[in-house]
Amino acid sequence: MPTASGHTTAIRATKAVGTSVYNMNGEKIGSVEDIVLDKTDNSIMFAVVGFGGFLGMGEKYHPLPWSSLDYSKDADGYVVPYSKEELEAAPAKSINELTRDDGLIARQEAYKYYNVDPYWN
Repeated sequence: MPTASGHTTAIRATKAVGTSVYNMNGEKIGSVEDIVLDKTDNSIMFAVVGFGGFLGMGEKYHPLPWSSLDYSKDADGYVVPYSKEELEAAPAKSINELTRDDGLIARQEAYKYYNVDPYWN
């Protein structure tokens, strides 16, 4: 079933992981490194977007609310409504740190920072 923007409502995680992520100016900012799932209510907590660094060295991992990623066929990737400066200042941690405490702290920080309505309320 398509969503309001014409996308299907289902996607395999293996298809989303590795997909490029762009800002609104069309600049590639990174790629989806992982997707963190909430097992208690069957929802996606956040996407882990990696950017910066070189050959895996110095890369930052940012939790982005899944609802903020909009797939663009033209870009062949996800587009997020954030500037490069907003993303550089956003919460970033190692992937292990993002999932510590069941990912709840990272989820709270991300939704608050990006001012996205929490899905869990």
